[in-house]
Amino acid sequence: MVKKGLHYTQDHEWISVDGGVATVGITDYAQQMLGELVFVELPPIGRAFSGHEELAVVESTKAASDVYSPVAGEVVEVNDELESQPELINQDCYKAGWICKMKISDAKSVEDLMDSKQYEEYLKGL
Repeated sequence: MVKKGLHYTQDHEWISVDGGVATVGITDYAQQMLGELVFVELPPIGRAFSGHEELAVVESTKAASDVYSPVAGEVVEVNDELESQPELINQDCYKAGWICKMKISDAKSVEDLMDSKQYEEYLKGL
């Protein structure tokens, strides 16, 4: 499922933007490909990331996968619940399974991401 109203990357991250703060997570496609998640390494609060820099790591019974920062910004909040319940990403990747929130340093960079229709088309080519 691709949720409308979000922005997407080719690496299967999503963001929703609210007043200069981006909520970041991995897509439904990504969590399905990974399988049952067993561990999430969250980014440190206060750390600045550039766009497409390794932000977090998700591990499943199949593999570990990097999560990349969709935009440049500073981590202002993390989803602590994922430390004890990484399966929240499998259960609800777009709401309860968000990874972190970032204060965006370049609002224009959001325009470089795909919208839901573009991401759906991208998935068809995989």
